Amino acid sequence: MLTLELFWISIIGFCVFMYVLLDGFTLGIGILNFNLTTKDAKTALSAVLPTWDGNQTWLVLGAASLYGAFPKAFAILMSKLYFPLIFMVICLLLRGVCLEFFLKAKSTAKWQALLWVSSLIISLTQGLILGNFIEGFDQPFFNLFSILCGISLPVGYLLLGSTRLILKTEGALRESMYDLSKKLIFYVALCMFFVSIATPIVDSYVFKFWFSWHNLIFLIWLPIVTGLLFINLYFALKNKCDFRSFWLSIGLFICPYIGFVISLYPYLVPFELSFYECAAPESTLEFITIGAVILLPTLLGYTFYSYYTFKGKIKEHLSY
Repeated sequence: MLTLELFWISIIGFCVFMYVLLDGFTLGIGILNFNLTTKDAKTALSAVLPTWDGNQTWLVLGAASLYGAFPKAFAILMSKLYFPLIFMVICLLLRGVCLEFFLKAKSTAKWQALLWVSSLIISLTQGLILGNFIEGFDQPFFNLFSILCGISLPVGYLLLGSTRLILKTEGALRESMYDLSKKLIFYVALCMFFVSIATPIVDSYVFKFWFSWHNLIFLIWLPIVTGLLFINLYFALKNKCDFRSFWLSIGLFICPYIGFVISLYPYLVPFELSFYECAAPESTLEFITIGAVILLPTLLGYTFYSYYTFKGKIKEHLSY
């Protein structure tokens, strides 16, 4: 039965995924930017320039929804993750500054380097937060599992960024992204394998959930689908199918995200409080739902329209 609590946790989960997916392209391209020539870097940034700032709206909406619908969870999570989140926000601001100055400055080397540093730090921080969220907050922030997640997420973002550039560029840059993606697919598979093996080891709840015979029958399809996506992506890259390569890389992000959600359900504060226990009063949920019914379709429509408007290959460098 759909309750307001379930409705709101679904909205937050959707917002988080949209941010990770859409800003993952930008972060991946920002990290890739380090090894590109100035000309290719401007072409790469032209692929994200029209949409990158709108992507972050999903992060803002997710955080605001958590604050409004689950204030107790918001308070607990912020107290645990305050410093890494503030650090990440500062780096997000720095990335925006780098994008602006890189496209206008006569000397671009320092802005290109700062863009790479800020994008990498944001990605690493998000991975560390993810690792701590999965493991629970009774461990040090920097531990083996969180570091593994911290390394794995930027590798995934690199694949998203490279396949995005495959879709959006032509010529030598596109060819180099095909070569890079073929290498990255191996590292993404390796990272996903180690994280998948480590996750049930670091938490007994996840282990019992995934290796219960009753659940295993229904969950076995997830690693199978993931494996099929890897195989299809390999052949799409080998045959240089721009569209398929891009969407299959997105599929590789959807599968672990589904695994993450079902592993932690129904907990919002990992293995301590469910989202039902953290929910705001019914009257509050009813009131903010009115805004969600208006705002969410609007944001979805804007996101679709902006990506539709700027579809196709990049023919010239964009700037503000």
